[in-house]
Amino acid sequence: MKVVALSGGVGGARLVEGLAAVVRPEDLTVIVNTGDDFVHWGLTVCPDLDTVMYTIAGLAHPEQGWGLAGETFHAYGMVERYGGEAWFRLGDRDLATHLVRTQALLAGRSLTEITADLCRALGVAPRILPMCDAPRPTRIDTPEGTLSFQNWLVRRRGQVAVERIWSAGSTAPAPGVLDAIHAADVVVIGPSNPYVSIDPILGLDGVRAALAERRVVAVSPIVAGKAVKGPLAEMIPQLAGRPPSAAAIADHYGRLLRGFVLERGDDAPEGVPVLHTGTVIAARADRERLAREVLAFADGRR
Repeated sequence: MKVVALSGGVGGARLVEGLAAVVRPEDLTVIVNTGDDFVHWGLTVCPDLDTVMYTIAGLAHPEQGWGLAGETFHAYGMVERYGGEAWFRLGDRDLATHLVRTQALLAGRSLTEITADLCRALGVAPRILPMCDAPRPTRIDTPEGTLSFQNWLVRRRGQVAVERIWSAGSTAPAPGVLDAIHAADVVVIGPSNPYVSIDPILGLDGVRAALAERRVVAVSPIVAGKAVKGPLAEMIPQLAGRPPSAAAIADHYGRLLRGFVLERGDDAPEGVPVLHTGTVIAARADRERLAREVLAFADGRR
């Protein structure tokens, strides 16, 4: 079975780790949001790509889900001491990733090529594709004006009301994105924030049309009315005008879905086949178990 996963950061990466454990590497492609990417300290930082890469490689911080386990912050501490920009923490080993990526970009290599090289160096076997090679930054419209995503989420701690979320820049998917979707037997939308992690992918040229021809199954990032990670529970009332729920997520994706996976006890949406199971996957064993259940459900075996 050829599987494509659409992923953002922590939640999506954890399910991707489970998929990587049960799907042959040559049969798994992960298309990752790059709307969060930005330049910091002169370096190109790709938070979601790195989270997916570090998680599959077994290097991610086990509790926070992003960054590297056992990380140190000596460089960050010196930047802070010098009075430099210290609102976004970059660890010492994580800096190496951004240095190598930025140097390669300046040399004219594509983000797709660079990501493949980084994954190979870390022993990440599935194909990891950025959604775009060209910049496509996510923008947040607020009562105080338009903010870049990282300024809104990290610098302002997501405390400013959200009026609209949109993408700037290129609408061209990276090479291989559409081909992977067309070749997939199943497309899994991970438990990522639909507004800032998945919608940027869906908004690329040709992606929705390609997905309309495939079996698409989404996993809810809302459990018992709360987000497993991040600001999604606060975003849904502001953007959809309804309480946060798994049904709100399913309705957001609408007719794109052929199936929907949600936590036991959560109310099921109407009009789409559902699988109730445990969707909180902090432990690696749970990630593999959920991946098996999602694929069996998508394949009609459950």
